[in-house]
Amino acid sequence: MTAFTRALRHKPARSFAAVSIAATGALLLSACGGDDMSGMDHGSGSSSSAATATAEAGAKAGDFNDADVTFAQMMIPHHEQALEMAKLADGRASDTEIKDIAGKIEQAQDPEIKTMKSWLESWNKPTAMESMPGMDHGDGHGGDGMMSDADMKELQAMKGTEFDKMFAQMMIEHHNGAITMAKDEQKNGKNADAKKMAGDIVQGQSAEVKQLQSILDRL
Repeated sequence: MTAFTRALRHKPARSFAAVSIAATGALLLSACGGDDMSGMDHGSGSSSSAATATAEAGAKAGDFNDADVTFAQMMIPHHEQALEMAKLADGRASDTEIKDIAGKIEQAQDPEIKTMKSWLESWNKPTAMESMPGMDHGDGHGGDGMMSDADMKELQAMKGTEFDKMFAQMMIEHHNGAITMAKDEQKNGKNADAKKMAGDIVQGQSAEVKQLQSILDRL
């Protein structure tokens, strides 16, 4: 065997060994790098996301206080009486604006009643207080603007312009009571959805009070 032949046989072996060592080292570095960097990044990201989601879910579930509960429990019957008054306008009201306001009250307040009941159910609270001072239909005219049974019967007996005038007078008082309750929720409540509804009530019913007063002024 010549020296050239021996060189050819030994050279590939040395090259293969060198390549194998280099490849092994590269794999080890890659594995270590993956464990140290990628694994740490993904692990911390997943943990952070999970923790954030858990915190948000917990905050949402417990994001209410006694003021929110009272607001919903008192506003439900208040809205229900407003719907009773609005429905009386059908066949009794003669003024176009009165009919229009009655329709808007039904469209706005019926969905709000359903929403507030769903809040109370999700909070594991009753949809009505056991005792609600001022919310008794029997006497009415508390600070909440609720009408008495006698008022409702009198309104039911009216028709035409007489109905329009009494409806406007009663609804102004009723709306002002709702506005006061809503402002209390804005100030003392915690639940974001309840406070938003309170803001909508203040804005919407304040505008209707002005419109109802302008109707009274021209009737």
